[in-house]
Amino acid sequence: MPKLQTELKAVSKSLTALSKQVERISKQLDKLQPAKKAAAKRKAAPARKPAASRAAAARGTTVLDAVFDAIKRTKNGATVVQLKQRTKLDARQLSNALYKLSKKGKIYAKSRGLYVKK
Repeated sequence: MPKLQTELKAVSKSLTALSKQVERISKQLDKLQPAKKAAAKRKAAPARKPAASRAAAARGTTVLDAVFDAIKRTKNGATVVQLKQRTKLDARQLSNALYKLSKKGKIYAKSRGLYVKK
């Protein structure tokens, strides 16, 4: 029985020592985490290409107006690639604008990927 008590005391001492070490490590982590958060906040946002919708909004025109104007300026219509270059829109925005313009009846697809003003 006395041997068991001494072993229990030894285990208890080692547990208290371990708990102190864990507390010390957690304090060190707490000191490091605010520094990491501050560093993460300081990181610059990824560079974005200027969206035509923002530029168009600044001029008072919409994305649909920009796409329609680009199509209107051509004699034989404009391809998707030409519209992408002229309006600086990504594929999704351009596709949505072309769909909406065709539903409004302002443009039609002369052939696949070639859009003409009505």
